[in-house]
Amino acid sequence: MNYRKLGKTNFNISEISLGTWQVGGKWGSGFNDKTADELINTAIDNGVNFIDTADVYENGLSETAVGRVVRSRSERIYVATKCGRQINPHVNEGYQPKVLQKFVEDSLKRTGLETLDLVQLHCPPTEVYYRPEIFELFDRLKEQGKILNLGVSVEKVEEALKAIEYSNVTTVQIIFNLFRQRPSQLFFSEAQKKDIGIIARVPLASGLLTGKFDAKTTFDAQDHRNFNRNGDAFDKGETFSGIDYDLGLKAVEELKALFPETTNLAPIALQWILSFNEISCIIPGASKESHVLSNLSVYDLPKLTSEQISAMNKIYEDYIKPSVHHLW
Repeated sequence: MNYRKLGKTNFNISEISLGTWQVGGKWGSGFNDKTADELINTAIDNGVNFIDTADVYENGLSETAVGRVVRSRSERIYVATKCGRQINPHVNEGYQPKVLQKFVEDSLKRTGLETLDLVQLHCPPTEVYYRPEIFELFDRLKEQGKILNLGVSVEKVEEALKAIEYSNVTTVQIIFNLFRQRPSQLFFSEAQKKDIGIIARVPLASGLLTGKFDAKTTFDAQDHRNFNRNGDAFDKGETFSGIDYDLGLKAVEELKALFPETTNLAPIALQWILSFNEISCIIPGASKESHVLSNLSVYDLPKLTSEQISAMNKIYEDYIKPSVHHLW
């Protein structure tokens, strides 16, 4: 495992870390404590020391599992969670300091941890980024010893740029992958100037970049890849990075042609992200141990050449950029 600094938190974290949206269960199909514990322990056994969760993942069961495993380990494991998505309806007016404070305190109870290493606002409405009182709350929570750092998880580059105007924002979690390249332009350079840790989420475009899907692939009724392709439940950009599924499959076929000996494209897609020094870590998800090990197999491959990276970028330019680059 290789480690990188998470911006001004000064945490030295595993560049391949663990996202836990579906840990212990498949999208929406029930939670299994045993599976969750196995997954998280496997990740830690292989050098992962940064785990990202949220209060809404599996209605708090993800946080509970993360806390349970972390408390059982002797290693220093950094826990990042999120708050805000419990607000219903999820609108600007629902974001109030008292409400968010309660969410953070509930996360502390579920994890059983004395302090949360990183709490991130969970893709709030754009208006929230223009309300200093929301960001000031986290200074008080830090003074109270409840959190060590504040971060944000964003949908849009513009939101990321606004968030880092607040001096207490230490990290930005943003969708970044071969099929979502816009953040690497202005945002990466601005974040670097302010020593902001960048956490890449949805790194495999909801599994599209594994190369395992085709036109006949079906998804469970409760799986967002089935019901949210047009943004019916939440931001469309969360599902397949907002790309039309059939178009994405065509682009993936081009990617397969570049790496004809490779049956699993996931490590290649992750390696492409790691070629950006501005990235602090990637948080691919996993619903079984084999997914964790697949993500970590990035270290079994030779480094991508500059020619390979250029060819991968050309696929984005030709197939993906015209329809999505300007949206997020």
